[in-house]
Amino acid sequence: MSISDIYSSGFKNRNRDHFAAIVRVALSDGIITDEEQAFLNRTAINLEVEEEEYQNILKNADQYKINPPTNTQNRLERLYDLTRMVYADNIADEGEKSLLRRLVTGLGFSTDAEAIVNKAIELVVAGKDEDEFIAAFK
Repeated sequence: MSISDIYSSGFKNRNRDHFAAIVRVALSDGIITDEEQAFLNRTAINLEVEEEEYQNILKNADQYKINPPTNTQNRLERLYDLTRMVYADNIADEGEKSLLRRLVTGLGFSTDAEAIVNKAIELVVAGKDEDEFIAAFK
């Protein structure tokens, strides 16, 4: 196995685990709305999650670990994706916020998860793009 195969495998696993976290957020209220489904479909393509794996994740999202990024930039990118999923149906209910708080902790944010979630949702509701979102946390 070459070094590129190892890197590709690790990269693919991180994307898969991140996608599973997004699916957990979508499923936190028990249903996946049309808006959430559309977001999941786009995200699966962007993260290169294959159809078979996509279906397996939908059935078993809790079996995948969080796999936190090692740097702040990547943590914020994941937080942006997760927050957009929370607000994909234009509702950020308490179940979704609670799960997002747990994921924020799992992603390795060392400060107040409640404050991070509130700020993240506020930025997404305001229509901030990923660059503006990340800049607001720096």
